[in-house]
Amino acid sequence: MGAVVTTYLELTDPAKIRPAKRNDAEIARVDPPDGAVNRAFYERIGADYGWIDHRGRDAAWWQAHAERVETWVIPHAGYYELDADGGDVEIAYFGLLPAFHGRGLGGALLEHALRRGFELGARVWVHTCTLDGPYALSNYTARGMVPYRVER
Repeated sequence: MGAVVTTYLELTDPAKIRPAKRNDAEIARVDPPDGAVNRAFYERIGADYGWIDHRGRDAAWWQAHAERVETWVIPHAGYYELDADGGDVEIAYFGLLPAFHGRGLGGALLEHALRRGFELGARVWVHTCTLDGPYALSNYTARGMVPYRVER
């Protein structure tokens, strides 16, 4: 395996969101926040992609985290977290469980994340790396996000 490459992408104009082919996905906000939901998706999705930063955190940490971010899910399939900080909104975590790859749900979920992000701020950004799913970067650019920094 070569060096890990991290790509940072952004979108600064909601008119530049490119719609997903699929728009029938059931996407619901986790409200009230539930740290167990965030933890379950993080651990199950991240298991294949080296998401280890929050492994071993306790339930109290996860609950505090869930209360700080906004979490949306496609029930039993995938999720995203938005972390709003002033005018910037980070898609902090985004992913689908492997059984749901290739069904167009990732595009629908990302379009939803971008539209919701622009309700919260003026810029939506995310970072992905070569350890993430093989379609992560292409999904972000397909929805209109533009790379602004690459790190090796």
